[in-house]
Amino acid sequence: MSASAAARREIKSLREQIRYHNYRYHALDDPEIPDAEYDRMMRRLQALEREHPELITDDSPTQRVGDAPVETFGTVQHEVPMLSLDNAFGEEELRDFHRRVADRLELELEADELSYAAEPKLDGAAVSLLYEDGRLVRGATRGDGTTGEDITHNVRTIEAIPLRLIGSGYPATLEVRGEVFMPKAGFEAYNEKAAAAGEKTFVNPRNAAAGSLRQLDPQLTAARPLDMYAYSVGRIDGGDLPQTHSEVLERLQNWGLKVCPERRVVSGVEGCLDFYRDIGDKRDGLPYEIDGVVYKVDDLQQQRELGFVSRAPRWAIAHKFPAQEELTTVEGVEFQVGRTGALTPVARLKPVFVGGVTVSNATLHNIDELHRKDVRVGDTVTIRRAGDVIPEVVGVIRSRRPKGTRKVKLPERCPVCDSAVAREGDEAVARCTGGLYCSAQRAEALKHFVSRRAMDIEGLGSKIIEQLVSADRIHTPADIFTLTREEVAEMERMGEKSADNLVAAIEASRTTSLERFLFALGIREVGESTAAALAAYFGKLDLIMSATENELVAVPDVGPIVASRIRSFFGEKHNRDVIQALRDQGVSWDESEPQRSPADGKLSGKTFVLTGTLPNMTRDEAKKKIQAQGGKVTGSVSSKTSFVVYGDKAGSKLSKAQNLGVETIDEAGLDQLLNAPASEES
Repeated sequence: MSASAAARREIKSLREQIRYHNYRYHALDDPEIPDAEYDRMMRRLQALEREHPELITDDSPTQRVGDAPVETFGTVQHEVPMLSLDNAFGEEELRDFHRRVADRLELELEADELSYAAEPKLDGAAVSLLYEDGRLVRGATRGDGTTGEDITHNVRTIEAIPLRLIGSGYPATLEVRGEVFMPKAGFEAYNEKAAAAGEKTFVNPRNAAAGSLRQLDPQLTAARPLDMYAYSVGRIDGGDLPQTHSEVLERLQNWGLKVCPERRVVSGVEGCLDFYRDIGDKRDGLPYEIDGVVYKVDDLQQQRELGFVSRAPRWAIAHKFPAQEELTTVEGVEFQVGRTGALTPVARLKPVFVGGVTVSNATLHNIDELHRKDVRVGDTVTIRRAGDVIPEVVGVIRSRRPKGTRKVKLPERCPVCDSAVAREGDEAVARCTGGLYCSAQRAEALKHFVSRRAMDIEGLGSKIIEQLVSADRIHTPADIFTLTREEVAEMERMGEKSADNLVAAIEASRTTSLERFLFALGIREVGESTAAALAAYFGKLDLIMSATENELVAVPDVGPIVASRIRSFFGEKHNRDVIQALRDQGVSWDESEPQRSPADGKLSGKTFVLTGTLPNMTRDEAKKKIQAQGGKVTGSVSSKTSFVVYGDKAGSKLSKAQNLGVETIDEAGLDQLLNAPASEES
């Protein structure tokens, strides 16, 4: 055998052994050999690769820090969105979540047959790892859930992340999602070393992990003690995985990935609460920071049935621990005006360190909340970072209240434009009546209009919007499209190239989509999902603008309150004038035929509930057919329900319908309704 062939065999053997021992050490936390023996194998492999550089591969254990610094981060489009989770901050919110899940799956709560995969919610940075034929080919940040940053050069430096999967049976393409974190001990040691060297220290392990992943030089990332636990999968091609989340995690561990050892499959809401209390008791002793626990419906088929709402899955929830709290003093209370005119009282605080950050402001939400808590200037208050993120005032320490304090009153006039302040009905929110005349609303409305998820005018940031509003140059969104290159170039911090880029971005944004345009208008209660539902349902803006409230509530995701907001918005002449001005400036989008004629759908005014398994169509298909003809589909039965459509294994909804005297029909009966001439509609 030639020397080269012998070296090739030894290199292959050493790599396999090192990968195996990495798996034992990182994934199983059960090393099989002493560190000295591992080091000897690694040094031997390095020596052989130096002698035979032509045999070096990018998935060799020696190549974790082989990349040169990058100049900027590339972007990664997540084919399967990396969704965020809804939060539960108390037992009742968790029970509500469980109730919703059971209801959608048509399970009896008493049976407690729902299994959840429970695990700690790590306080780090979410990442996506893409493996092709077992080789790590890409690492990315979560970003906004749809688009992240390419951090491949950095994730390769993390010892817990295998450059090549071990074993067999993994899909040809496997995307693994996980949390990169900095263990407590590593965080303390790193900060101690940095402080001794006169370097900047990290505020908390979460910031440390996120900051480490966004280094342009992988050498800097490699010097930081990062770890990772896999918690789910995304894209999968060319292979299958088990049918439960817990088994998927076991499979990932078998392939060499680390998964959190503090995980458990529990039954029902009581099992979730037991796990929550158990992890809470262990929290301080865990080697990593957590801010709660996560529950996921374990059965993947049930996950698919439950689906998603907006940007979060219906089958998972994060149960947060009580946030850290501190005392400080209220130095003032001011009212901020948002883009919808809402006045939000904000407490200006003596700066205090809470949950890893310095807090100097805290929201008081609305005037009713301010009065309920009776927060006054000079009060000593308890501050909490709700969900460890948003600072809020928990309550007042009345025993420390100075003499002579006064109750804070709602201003009668807008602090920005001096327009009258009004409250609508029983709403807790007070609003400035100045509308687009109020510069605060104007600026915030314009910032929303140009934002990434709306019209996406890159380069037209907050500071430039504020300059333009302050200079009285733009009053409505239509004015944006009248900006010239010359006047943009003259603005503060705006050079010739930046001006060219901004004008080009404005020009490009003239062509958009109907759902983006609707979202950009800033109609109260109309978020991205509602805008998309309106666009898909009506197909044309004019139909939406002229729709009645009854027609609007037939749209999925639109209830009576949202319908009222939409109707009120388009009922205002100045809003219609702005839309016409935008159209006159060339803002356009593709339109389509409506899913149904809003005015004459044969099932208009009828409410349906679907239960059980239909023989020839899925419930989602049935729902779309009903909605296409003007009907509305809801999840619960009431006396106002028109029809309950039942299939095999129909649940309690069928019994409830029969008890209430609601008409019940099978799939054949639904077909008759859908296909009957208008004169025969029920």
